[in-house]
Amino acid sequence: MVRLQKYLADAGVASRRKAEELILDGKISVNGVVVTELGTKIDEKIDAVFYNGQKVINNEKMVYVMLHKPEGFITTVKDQFDRPTVIDLLKGINAKVVPIGRLDYDTSGLLLLTNDGDLVYKLTHPKHKIEKVYMAKLFGKPDLNCINQFKWGVNINGQRTSPGKLEIVEDLGKYTLCKITITEGKNRQVRKMCEAIKHPVATLKRVATGELELKDLQKGKHRLLTENEIKYLRSL
Repeated sequence: MVRLQKYLADAGVASRRKAEELILDGKISVNGVVVTELGTKIDEKIDAVFYNGQKVINNEKMVYVMLHKPEGFITTVKDQFDRPTVIDLLKGINAKVVPIGRLDYDTSGLLLLTNDGDLVYKLTHPKHKIEKVYMAKLFGKPDLNCINQFKWGVNINGQRTSPGKLEIVEDLGKYTLCKITITEGKNRQVRKMCEAIKHPVATLKRVATGELELKDLQKGKHRLLTENEIKYLRSL
């Protein structure tokens, strides 16, 4: 037996969170009966699940991908303005994978994608404090006060972020290369934090998510995760 939202997510219908919305909206039926209870469990071998009149069949193998996202790509499956998306870079990946979290249009670096809806749900849930590490070239040179603001949490529009870490790596004159670590994943968060301390981002690249590191994976290229990396993600 498996929860209905997990079955839908694993079948590639939607992320687990979106699948829950589909259930609550009465868009999913099981054996001809509309189901709106999130706790509903089904037997994958017996029960027939339908979405928009189409039978949902889960026969996909779970796929886990690391992509070095270049700047100029949208972190989504489709874009209403026909801009290039990260999915366009996944040549040879036939599964319907979705991004785990996001990187904004102007940011490069490590992005994970999978068709494991349960894992997407786990890793994007706010309660999981997974460290994300960035290399940022900032305008000017942050001082000790700026470093402490990251340590305590940066005030953005009246709301304080969770504590992070700002480390000076190299003085580049007009710019400073910094290593930034955060555990949240709000929209453009690193950029907003840096703007709040008066040292805006010139370039930004994510180099690690938890224990997974980008290392020498070339920009625009992708690779499948190893078994140990998959086990690590599932253990979080």
